[in-house]
Amino acid sequence: MQITRTVYREDHEMFRTTVRRFFEKECAPRQSEWDHAGRVDRETWLKAGREGLLCITIPTEYGGGGGDFGHVAIFSEEYARAGLSGPGFGVHSDIIAPYIARVGNEEQKKKWLPGCCSGETILAIAMTEPGTGSDLKAVRATARREGNEYVINGSKTFISNGLNADLIIVVCKTDPNAGAKGISLIVVEADRAGFRRGRKLEKLGQYAQDTAELFFDDVRVPASNLLGEEGKGFAYLMGELPQERFSIAVTAAARLEVALEQTLDYVKDRRAFGQTVWDFQNTKFKLADIKAQAIAVRLMIDHYLGEHMRRRLTLEESAIAKLYATEALGKALDEMVQLHGGYGYMLEYPVARSFVDMRVNRIYGGTSEVMRDLISRKL
Repeated sequence: MQITRTVYREDHEMFRTTVRRFFEKECAPRQSEWDHAGRVDRETWLKAGREGLLCITIPTEYGGGGGDFGHVAIFSEEYARAGLSGPGFGVHSDIIAPYIARVGNEEQKKKWLPGCCSGETILAIAMTEPGTGSDLKAVRATARREGNEYVINGSKTFISNGLNADLIIVVCKTDPNAGAKGISLIVVEADRAGFRRGRKLEKLGQYAQDTAELFFDDVRVPASNLLGEEGKGFAYLMGELPQERFSIAVTAAARLEVALEQTLDYVKDRRAFGQTVWDFQNTKFKLADIKAQAIAVRLMIDHYLGEHMRRRLTLEESAIAKLYATEALGKALDEMVQLHGGYGYMLEYPVARSFVDMRVNRIYGGTSEVMRDLISRKL
């Protein structure tokens, strides 16, 4: 992209080499197999754990990598570069495990985190419910206290890692009459009586990602499975959402750069009407616009990445990053699919895979409309 990037240290770039090698050897060759299976095999999770690629920011005393968000961003960039979809490593390591690390007590950390870091325990977080979408205050799942147990009832949908998950953080109401102040986070082991998985959801893209429905019918868990304090769940979610949203933006920036490179290679080789597609002025102008967008996105993301590594990224800034990066990617991919002609509609071409896999970026983690609302509050 002709930009000198200064946000990363030498250890970050050394980590990039390890990640790239793993994705090229262990993941890219298996993408088609995972697509057909509708999920990623457990052995790949265990291999990622053995390579130290899971829970990168979790302290080493619990089996994690002890790294910072720069290592997470490297991981996301290489995931995008490899054109992968399916392995839910990011949601497991960078979105869910931090709840346990930051909110959990010492006993919970020692009990759950080592397995998460090794790949033996796969994590999911059950936020979204049918009919609630991005409105977390409106969750209807309940957790009723009975003695030394919570009894959980409700249903969740669009749950990433839903079929593979061994441990699920459930967002539920411990006080249904208290609004946001009645929300708590409770950990549910997948072998608990009353818990069941629904169907694997058939999505537009990301076929290998095991997105599922989850159901909780009088699921009893010990009160010690409560993460943090009762009634503080919404505050905990708001504390972690900036990183979740920024992670989506980091991936979007990398996908945009990769898709641009792939499209340039294609149009300079593909011939039409006695010349290459690149020779048409329309092609050059469209790709010039996309390159300008890609550079703008990269400069913004690297600035905010530096801020987040210093723990200074705000909720508003993460919303700006997610909105701008994902919207720019979506519009650019549409243009680049068009420049591929009929081949742009074939899933064997990376641009088509990116087109269907990345559309959800403007929906999950909070829709673009929610991001605009958050930004507008500070205007």
